[in-house]
Amino acid sequence: MTCGTVKIITGDQTLQNVEGNNMKKWKNIGALFFLLTTFTAQTETITGRVFHISDGDTLKILTETNEKMRIRLAGIDTPEKGQPFGREAKQALTVLTLQKKITIDVQTIDRYERTVGLVYVQGLDVNAELVRQGMAWVYRRYTNDERLYALEAKAKKEKRGLWSTNNFIEPWLWRRGERKFK
Repeated sequence: MTCGTVKIITGDQTLQNVEGNNMKKWKNIGALFFLLTTFTAQTETITGRVFHISDGDTLKILTETNEKMRIRLAGIDTPEKGQPFGREAKQALTVLTLQKKITIDVQTIDRYERTVGLVYVQGLDVNAELVRQGMAWVYRRYTNDERLYALEAKAKKEKRGLWSTNNFIEPWLWRRGERKFK
């Protein structure tokens, strides 16, 4: 039994018929691939002790297997060194994590070979806490976490941290050389 026929126009404008059973086979293979990639993709979790804070959204840990790793906090972006609130953001991350055991839910590895993830200290979501304190922007290019957007809006409204002044430049603009305050 045929489910239907699909006509494909090739480069030389001739018609080929692809019978429905062949289409059904390809649909089944696609569905199987989707299921396999969906159910086998698991978040890797890493634990370690923080021994260095690079800036407000990057730190270094020593894992339980004595491996040194650079960790970039996912979904947020903090002011750069030399940028207003850069020191304060670094200090906030220091207070939250330095010399403490953290857990990282790994999201990806970035182009600088840093492990990017959600960082937790005794159950506290450090990424979200920095946004709540007004020490970080939601990094819109890399997250759609509505919870972070809500925390940022509340920090802005309450003029916490970098939102206490009108002299700020988003870090992604600062890195591109923009230095004029809004």
